[in-house]
Amino acid sequence: MKVEDLHLFKQKALQWAGSFDSCCCLDSNDYQDPYGAFDFLIAAGIDKSITHTSGNAFGSLKSFYDEHRNWMFGLLGYDLKNETETLNSANTDELGFPDLFFFIPQYLFVIAHGEIKVLIGNEEDILDQINNSAPEDKTAGMRPEIMNRIAKDAYIKTVKQLQQHILKGDLYEVNFCQEFFARHASIDPLGIYRELNKISPTPFSGFFKIKDRYILSASPERFICKRQNRLISQPIKGTAKRSADPVEDESIKVSLQQDEKERAENVMIVDLVRNDLTKSAVKGSVKVEELFGIYGFRQVYQMISTVSAELAPEVHIVDVLKNAFPMGSMTGAPKVKAMELIEQYESSKRGAYSGSFGYITPDGDFDFNVVIRSILYDAGSKYLSFQVGGAITYAADAEQEYKECLLKAEAIMQTLGH
Repeated sequence: MKVEDLHLFKQKALQWAGSFDSCCCLDSNDYQDPYGAFDFLIAAGIDKSITHTSGNAFGSLKSFYDEHRNWMFGLLGYDLKNETETLNSANTDELGFPDLFFFIPQYLFVIAHGEIKVLIGNEEDILDQINNSAPEDKTAGMRPEIMNRIAKDAYIKTVKQLQQHILKGDLYEVNFCQEFFARHASIDPLGIYRELNKISPTPFSGFFKIKDRYILSASPERFICKRQNRLISQPIKGTAKRSADPVEDESIKVSLQQDEKERAENVMIVDLVRNDLTKSAVKGSVKVEELFGIYGFRQVYQMISTVSAELAPEVHIVDVLKNAFPMGSMTGAPKVKAMELIEQYESSKRGAYSGSFGYITPDGDFDFNVVIRSILYDAGSKYLSFQVGGAITYAADAEQEYKECLLKAEAIMQTLGH
């Protein structure tokens, strides 16, 4: 079925889905993506679900998938690292997202090439309900007071400490993040997500509601997807602020393409992703499809590389996710040492941040984003949080890295009225 006003339909569909106790919306915002299967998906209501803490979460998900072989949407929290490696998480966590949550929806429809297909549920009922929904704007006057978990001078000191680890040969690169947060934040998650998506439309954006907890994401990054027997991962390393002046904007793009520091960071993570995919791939099939691609978004240019592999037939699809998790772009290299230092030097538990959410199809294809440029919110405690970070190498300038954090936070701050 074709829709006349696709934008209005998506707004109404989101309002409808948000009325359920859990839902997941994934929106490509019309970006051209050779690996994407859908432009827009909405899953609403829980038919069956699984919630698990780190320990045997991936094993439980594997059993859940094998038993049901159905569409499922879910969240992989960063702290599943404690299951894939001998690590722990003891930092502050005021959000309480589950380490793993997946659900088979009561209702599901997708949009591809302007066509709506209802995959679970009665098409007439769903479309009637959606068309009778009216998008509400309850965001006026909401301006939560944002605080940072660590001060700028503490951030700069920590970057220098991490560079000492690099100098000693402990690692080459580490992704260091900081949290911004607000207590007593009364927000309308749907309205805030709509505003964020308007200010910063991205190809892997999404709205994920798990009862009282929300992820409002403007993610530009794909973690990993599977199309038949092909795996694709697209790590981002390299960011530059865009200009409204076309000549200056083009110059910024060329400068990012040629920036030796950004290229060095990017290639380190590409090597790590290649290694992660090797664990799930037919021998010799891992290849770099694109190195140092420059892609434009509303606020920034990003350096994105694409790595692909052929899935080994004996590897379970859940093990593909486990073998690559957490994503190299949010950890560093070598991965385990980077995660140890992240735990030691960061002040907040990452939880859903720098984890991933997405979908698995009945025939075993999947697509998962990276939870960055995202607002996390607990409506029960009224705690709002977002984290930003960047890759620290020995060549990094601590002051510039702090500025890059603020650049990555810009769309969120604007959305929240700052």
